[in-house]
This record gives sequence, structure tokens and C-alpha cells, in this order.
Amino acid sequence: MQCEPESVSPVESHLAYWSHYVGYRLFHELRRRTWKFGVTAAESVFLRKLLEHEQGAMPSLLALRLGLSRGYVSRLAMRLEIKGLLNRTKTLSDRRALLLRLSGAGRALVASLATAADKANARNFRGGGVAWREAIERVERVMKWIVRRDRFRFVPPAQCQIMPEISYLDFDWDPDGGGYA
Repeated sequence: MQCEPESVSPVESHLAYWSHYVGYRLFHELRRRTWKFGVTAAESVFLRKLLEHEQGAMPSLLALRLGLSRGYVSRLAMRLEIKGLLNRTKTLSDRRALLLRLSGAGRALVASLATAADKANARNFRGGGVAWREAIERVERVMKWIVRRDRFRFVPPAQCQIMPEISYLDFDWDPDGGGYA
């Protein structure tokens, strides 16, 4: 049974549409910025999370913390190992289990990737005053509430941060990318 055309709501009336629309474009900007360093946006997020684990981390833990499947984490780790940015070693206690660690090159790259992500964050989320900050905090609370309500794997405890010392004047126009560099 088909719905009458006048009874179908427009796609723009759904928050899921807007969440995807904005999220896709924000991640695209991150992708453009990280590509300059030879990694994808997903790889940059993965490397930054791995930096939090000085002694290394098992792929299953990283999958849980990032909300990714174990298979996807394995593919990311394999690509990053080929690029020389991480090392995969078998654990001593269980030779079947892998431990992922940043290589020296990976550790050195993370600071540049974090700066690129901070600039993207500041460009997209810095706004006018207290009301803007409260709106951003409200959106963050709602997103985390959805994660908890739907029992997603993990809710990051840290609050989103917008780097206040970065201003719009810090960005160079990138004519090839069609936006700010």
C-alpha cells in the first residue's frame, strides 16, 4: 500500500536527516584536512585514540571506545601498519591476541592531526558568546543521551572542546578544496 503524496513528510523534517547532513559535511572537512598528512579522517581518529594508550591497546578495546566494529578496526590497523604509523604485536600472555601501539612516526603525526581537527572544530563550532556555547553543550548532551538510551557501546566521558584561541583569521582560503584550509 502506497502513501498519498500529501501525507509523506519531507525528509528535512527529520532530525536524523539534519544530523547526517551536518555530520557528513563536518567529517568531510576533517577528511580534507587529514588527507594532507596521508591519512583518512577515520585513521586520524584511530591514531588519536591509540595515543591515549601508552602501553598499547587491543583492537577490541579500541572498537568499543570508538564505536566501530572489530573488523573495521582490524582493517584500519592493517592500513596504518602498512603506512608505518603503528605496530601490531602479539601479546605475551595469549599469542593469538594483538596489541596495537603507535610507532614513532605515528606518535609524531598525532600532534599535527589534532591541530587540523581543532581548526575544523573551531571553524564549525565557534560562535557568538555564551548563548552559542550553551547551544553546543545542549546538542552534545542530547547526542550522548541518545547513545545512553539506545545502549550504544560506549559514551565518551569528556566534554567536547572548542579551542578558543583559534580564530577565523587563522584559516587560509584553500581554492582547490573549495573552502578554508
